[in-house]
Amino acid sequence: MNTRILSLCVPLALLLAGGCATESKNEAASSGAPSGAASSSASPATPGAAPSGGMSGSMAGSAAAAPNGRSVYYDFDKSDLRSSDRGLVEANAQYLVKHSDVKVRVEGNADERGSKEYNLALGQRRAEGVAKAMELLGVSDKRIEAVSYGEEKPKAKGHDEQAWAQNRRSDIVY
Repeated sequence: MNTRILSLCVPLALLLAGGCATESKNEAASSGAPSGAASSSASPATPGAAPSGGMSGSMAGSAAAAPNGRSVYYDFDKSDLRSSDRGLVEANAQYLVKHSDVKVRVEGNADERGSKEYNLALGQRRAEGVAKAMELLGVSDKRIEAVSYGEEKPKAKGHDEQAWAQNRRSDIVY
C-alpha cells in the first residue's frame, strides 16, 4: 500500500518542484554550457512561423491582420521572456485587445532534455509567463488559456542545440 501511495506522490512532487532551476544529469551532460549561456543567436531561423494548431473557421477572418510572429523562444532551462521577444508578445496582445472576440491558447514547450515531469512544469511556467504578460497588456484572463506540452510537441526533431533552441518555446495560438 505504501509503495502505491509513494508511486503516486513522487510524480506529483516532481511536478510541483518544477519551479527549481536545477538541471537533470541529461541536461547537464548534453548542454556543455551553463544554464543561462544560450545567446539570442540560438533562436531558430524562423521565429515568425505560425505554430501548429491553426485557427478555427470563425477566427480565420479576424486573424487576417494578426502579427506574423507567434512563437516566443527561451534560453536553456529558463522561463522568463527575453527582451528580444517582448515586442512580439506586445504585438499579439495589442491585436487581441482590438479583437475582443478572439480567444488565445499559449502552448508552452521544452526541449527533450530533462524528465517528462520537469519539462511539463517548465512548459507550464513558460506558457503562464506569456499569458501573464498579455494580461498586463490588457487582454482579459478569461480569454487566455495556458497549457504545457513539455517535450511532446517538438518543432525540430534533431538532438543538438539548434533543434533544442527551436523546441524551447511558447506558441501563441488563436
